[in-house]
Amino acid sequence: MKVAVVGAGSVGSSIVRELCGHGHQVVVIDEKPDAIGRADLRNNHWIVGDACDPMVLREAQLEQMDVIVAATGDDKVNLVVSLMSRSEFGVPRTVGRVNNPKNEWMFDQAWGVDVAVSTPRLITALVEEAVEIGGVVRLLNLQSDRATLNAFTVPREHDLVATTVGEVPWPQEATLVAILRDGLPIAPTDDDVIEAEDELFFLATGDGEGRLHRLFAR
Repeated sequence: MKVAVVGAGSVGSSIVRELCGHGHQVVVIDEKPDAIGRADLRNNHWIVGDACDPMVLREAQLEQMDVIVAATGDDKVNLVVSLMSRSEFGVPRTVGRVNNPKNEWMFDQAWGVDVAVSTPRLITALVEEAVEIGGVVRLLNLQSDRATLNAFTVPREHDLVATTVGEVPWPQEATLVAILRDGLPIAPTDDDVIEAEDELFFLATGDGEGRLHRLFAR
């Protein structure tokens, strides 16, 4: 997969290292020349320049990218880059970093953002997920809030314990995509038996998320 990452700060650099470690082709765009020598990213293809300049994006051959990640520390830059990537270069998938949670409402498809990643919100969700058992926790918004990734940790005394996945009347608007048990991910089938302290992960619409809350509150 070909990925362009805009912003080579601590967040952008970490993303680049992870993507390269998974064998993806990565182009890094940053306006600061000294960023090239930072964070052990010298072996990547670099473009030095302002990513809000269409000429810089054209130099990066953005039209050939599968994904662009706007990961700078400036929300305005991330929005502009996402919009130009989609409207001018036809990049099929855009990911925008949200630095200020107050700006999150703007990171939608009107600005060309497919997935908005808010670090403060994600940290909050992870904290909630770590301490809350028996409640549905939203981990991530997908497709401009039209879908969400949610987690539920099954309490020991819950009615779901010892039932199979196929026996549970899951909402049509929510799909069980994974079970995390003892640190190992499981691709769920109808025959899998749910155990206490299993972490269940769902993709859901807004209505589906509400129905999950009601299902697990039983």
